Amino acid sequence: MLDDNAAMIGLCESADLGVLCRSPLAMGLLSGKYSATRPVSGADDVRTHQPEWMRWFVKGSPSPDYLAALDSVRAELTTGGRSLVQGALGWIWARSDRAIPIPGFRNAGQVDDLIRAIDHGPLPADAFERIEQALRGQTVA
Repeated sequence: MLDDNAAMIGLCESADLGVLCRSPLAMGLLSGKYSATRPVSGADDVRTHQPEWMRWFVKGSPSPDYLAALDSVRAELTTGGRSLVQGALGWIWARSDRAIPIPGFRNAGQVDDLIRAIDHGPLPADAFERIEQALRGQTVA
């Protein structure tokens, strides 16, 4: 959601291909668990290092730009009683019926949250569009 690739999704749709969405929760940023005052813990956590592909976290703390983007769409993601996780997955499903998110999990509670996303399904079209409008105007590094 935070790093949409509309061109690639469009190409996959036109070629009748599926789209696998790796890290659909931005390595946990879209769970709402982490903030500027609550970084990840553990020196062995990949988010405490800075691999080239890692943009959502900087040395274990959420990127301020990505946190601002999340804050700008939080209300839309949680529409209809969804958790942030369920909203992020709902955004992907609303983005394209060919998109298949591959979320990670670490415990049974996270699995339950992911499973309940199916009950909510895709975000409503109006919520999806408001998210698109909010994120389109933001520059995320």
